[in-house]
Amino acid sequence: MKLTTRGRYAVMAMVDLAEHGGEDPVCIGDIAQRQNLSVAYLEQLFAALRRAELVSARRGRCGGYALTRTADQISVAAVMAALDENMDATRCGGEAACTGTGERCRTHGLWTALSAHMHDFLAGISLDDVVAGRLDVREAVVTFAA
Repeated sequence: MKLTTRGRYAVMAMVDLAEHGGEDPVCIGDIAQRQNLSVAYLEQLFAALRRAELVSARRGRCGGYALTRTADQISVAAVMAALDENMDATRCGGEAACTGTGERCRTHGLWTALSAHMHDFLAGISLDDVVAGRLDVREAVVTFAA
């Protein structure tokens, strides 16, 4: 499992959009400046987010991007899924052919359970939760400990 910069930056951009969006679309250049990211890279990310119907685009002088739903209705997991981010902790890609001989390794169940917990954790966090600061390290530890 690896959290790529692609997934990390997409979440950062969506949180920025949730925070600064309103009735008017947010210019991608403004997001890029606030998050210190490349406009060209953000355009690639927003193309994927648009295909997943998490954002909509408006062209023109007052153009930009807007969330298609309220920030409390979009989970971090949905953003990651839009970018095809793999949250699988197994080394076999979940195929249960972990060993060199194609058999399931002894720890496959452990890594599969971890993958499920990571997905459930991110699915339970909305963009609004991040904007409002309702998540901190202590909450994350409690969630994983449960």
